[in-house]
Amino acid sequence: MRQKTLKRALVAFALALPGAAIATVAAAPAAHADGCYTWKRDLYQGRSGDDVRQLQIRVAGWAARGAIVRIDGDFGPETAAAVKRFQTAYGLRSDGIAGKQTFSKLYQLQDNDCTPAHFSYRELDGGCGKGGWSGGPLSATETKANAVHTMWKLEALRRGLGDKPLYVTSGFRDESCNKQVGGASNSQHLYGNAADVTSQSRSLCEISRASRDHGFSGIYGPGYPGHDDHVHVDSRRENNRDNLTNRTSWAAPDCGVSR
Repeated sequence: MRQKTLKRALVAFALALPGAAIATVAAAPAAHADGCYTWKRDLYQGRSGDDVRQLQIRVAGWAARGAIVRIDGDFGPETAAAVKRFQTAYGLRSDGIAGKQTFSKLYQLQDNDCTPAHFSYRELDGGCGKGGWSGGPLSATETKANAVHTMWKLEALRRGLGDKPLYVTSGFRDESCNKQVGGASNSQHLYGNAADVTSQSRSLCEISRASRDHGFSGIYGPGYPGHDDHVHVDSRRENNRDNLTNRTSWAAPDCGVSR
């Protein structure tokens, strides 16, 4: 987890300047988002395009319990429902329409590299201390994109836990790293789709139970072999590249989490 980013520090500095300078900063609320993505129209059911796809990535962690938000660029009922949950979670008008207020909140949450406020590429980057996104079944570009998707779900999970810090102990692993740590041969970590997390303020059972409501189709925690000191979360149901049946698999027996 990282602390306040430079962009937030600059905004805070600007707010301490004389009135004219403040007006200049306040007049361009979306400027800091240009390094990542800026929406140019309201989005609602029936609309489609890359702007919808970008929205879906950011609200994927607000799917209903056991559900997912497909990243397909089509704004349907599941996307509208996720937008509503996102809006409710951040105290916005909950109408399922992504407009100015929703986008403003997303701009506050995203950094210029498209990662969410409280997670970074470094945290999800190559396990075993190597760094980099190559060495898995997918291209480095595809793996890195999956990691962004994972981070936005983690951001939602963090919010759902009361904005208490979550720490990623393992993210993407290349083939050699996965073998080194004894990971499953078809581990979602190989695809950038998974993260092992802990917390200093929330129990592992609280994390396991909350993960059910934030788009994770894979959850393994206390009571499952090898998972008594962390919670594994992943997006296996959305992985069409692992030659496995897309399904939900939850197992944290000590926490009453199973499926």
